[in-house]
Amino acid sequence: MALTQRLQLRQSQALVMTPQLMQAIKLLQLSNLDLAAYVDAELERNPLLDRGSEGEAAPAEAADTQARNEAGAADDWEPSSSETAAAQDGQPQAAFDNGTGDDTEPTRPRAAELPAGYSEWAGIGSGGRDGGDYNLEAFVSAEATLADWLREQLMLAVADPARRMIGQYLIDLVDETGYLTGDLEAAADKLGTGVAEIEAVLAVLQKFDPPGVFARDLAECLAIQIKERDRFDPAMAALVAHLDLVARRDFAGLKKICGVGDEDLADMVAELRKLNPKPGLAFGTAPVQPIVPDVFVRPAPNGAWLVELNSDTLPKVLVNQSYYAEVSATARRDAEKSYLAERLQSATWLVRALDQRARTILKVSNEIVRQQDAFFARGVQHLRPLNLKTVAEAIGIHESTVSRVTANKYMATSRGIFELKYFFTSAIAAAHGGEAHSAEAVRHRIKQLIDAESADDVLSDDTIVDRLRDAGVDIARRTVAKYREAMRIPSSVQRRREKQVAASP
Repeated sequence: MALTQRLQLRQSQALVMTPQLMQAIKLLQLSNLDLAAYVDAELERNPLLDRGSEGEAAPAEAADTQARNEAGAADDWEPSSSETAAAQDGQPQAAFDNGTGDDTEPTRPRAAELPAGYSEWAGIGSGGRDGGDYNLEAFVSAEATLADWLREQLMLAVADPARRMIGQYLIDLVDETGYLTGDLEAAADKLGTGVAEIEAVLAVLQKFDPPGVFARDLAECLAIQIKERDRFDPAMAALVAHLDLVARRDFAGLKKICGVGDEDLADMVAELRKLNPKPGLAFGTAPVQPIVPDVFVRPAPNGAWLVELNSDTLPKVLVNQSYYAEVSATARRDAEKSYLAERLQSATWLVRALDQRARTILKVSNEIVRQQDAFFARGVQHLRPLNLKTVAEAIGIHESTVSRVTANKYMATSRGIFELKYFFTSAIAAAHGGEAHSAEAVRHRIKQLIDAESADDVLSDDTIVDRLRDAGVDIARRTVAKYREAMRIPSSVQRRREKQVAASP
């Protein structure tokens, strides 16, 4: 066998993910809060990035030719063919349908509208304020924690230094919900005292505010609160001791154990439900962060739907070309020039990635509104089955891009605020060969049927299946049971017991 040398040409495909493309993909799936944190970190890391001021004119068109030339021709925004085949996430979107038939797109500032020395723009509106604005949160007093509140009461209620030390140790064992964790015997061994002394101090601490604090389990927590209301009679004590029967709604068994009638049992259960099972959460809890929508949908005068991005969630970032020119003119060493070129390239790519993210979100949102127009007009019962592939094929991007865009993004409509993923639901076949039904719409119908039932006509899962099939929905009984349990709706037996107790005089 002879050994020979030859030249051969071969074609092959390979996954090529440039750092810029990876950055664009990463930004797509970030929520508006995560995006703001990411941009803030980039502003601190890159001296060539500046946050745009709030009062600047709205952007109108791209003005990035100068920055692109200075960043280098090799860093052009258009991905290579292998990158396009690998991810489909770097494709720039050209135009959008805003629901009115007009092709519009997020705009960026003309060169004449930019402040002097700036060459790039990111964002459709003002997403930030000047650093000179007052931070109102700096003037807000710190919220008192549960431990601080308990220590203040301990200083007033207990005078003995030894018992104060025991109380302080028990306060440290209280979790954020107000329950006492740890074993009293272990606490007695560590503090060098008896269990009886620990229990005596604990009895004092259990009278602290909020009622129910320092309980070791749910039954003790509820019992403490009932004693605070002076309602802990033998019947109520028996009810608290059998919370498992309350959870199963076994009212017949509870009446026998407590020795009360239907009316008294209903009053006792109603009083039990008014209690707080986690009293400690009233102190030192983190403030609830409201959902800030990324997209607004409003009805247009011509009957269509207007889709626009929330400019407050879009960061406004500019590339400071004046500062770059000033610093680069004084740079002498190759390391300094390389650093400046790298920072300029990074800043330029961040601006373009932010603009690309905004364009893609708007494009996907427009298609969702087009596909689910019946939902916006008539409600959840008219929600259509929809998957990621349908939207991806309609707007010409990859399915994974749609998945990233719809993650942690919210749309504000006249019917409320919904996550973009809410509009993607599986299909349930029609009973007579008609158009398939959305799973979310079917769940809504099940809830409507159960809400409309009376105490004398409680619907079983089989009855719900029959009524849905009469309405044209081909669904199995186990699917109805799964949807009902997902909505935390009890079974027909439990619902019948509740309605009978509620209807009893």
